[in-house]
Amino acid sequence: MDSNGFDETDGGRTAATRQSQAYDGLRSLLLSGSIAPGARLTEADLTRMFNVSRSTMRAVLVQLAQEGYVTSEVNRGVRTRSFSVEEAADILEARETLESALAGKAAERATDEEIAELRRTLETMEDCKTRGDQAGYSQGNRRFHQQVKEAAHQHTLAKAYDTLLYPLVMRQYRNLSAPHPRTGSLEEHQAILLAIVTRNPQAAAAAMRHHVASARQALLLHAQRERTDASDDASAR
Repeated sequence: MDSNGFDETDGGRTAATRQSQAYDGLRSLLLSGSIAPGARLTEADLTRMFNVSRSTMRAVLVQLAQEGYVTSEVNRGVRTRSFSVEEAADILEARETLESALAGKAAERATDEEIAELRRTLETMEDCKTRGDQAGYSQGNRRFHQQVKEAAHQHTLAKAYDTLLYPLVMRQYRNLSAPHPRTGSLEEHQAILLAIVTRNPQAAAAAMRHHVASARQALLLHAQRERTDASDDASAR
């Protein structure tokens, strides 16, 4: 039993399960964007939140630091990850390459049912756009990209894609004041689906690359503009 009253001597499997659940819970929380970039994470708060011991949470934070979700520095503690514009650009370029390859494979390997699911998701996105439901459109967008990844049936590419910290980059740099969905977004998704439906891998890869590149350029343009504004403000002081 540790200093917090948690008994983790009842078998390695139980302790491993607790650690896995805490890891999944905290990782999901980080990816949701509900914790601001650079926010400090304290073991005491997290142990209460996930009902685990400090030693278990410490192991979780070490794993998340190794994977790049958080940073751990002497005298600063553990904090949520933040990215420079250059780091964000690297991650977004990697996403562009991986997702275009996955879309090409989806055009080759998607089942009829998977294509039907993509159609249904796109219909939902169209409806959300018509109704001005931005949250619903965003949810559909995430589902569409997940479905393309699954329809590719390419484990190695999918695993590489899942290691990207793209959701954290989006959380930090997304322009919340910009209209959503971005102009052309729905049409880009329609082009991706058409290429998959017609079993055209080259067209699917090109359509996905164009879509992700357009999103990347919009995101980085906003980030660079913010950085320029911050520099101008500092110079004016």
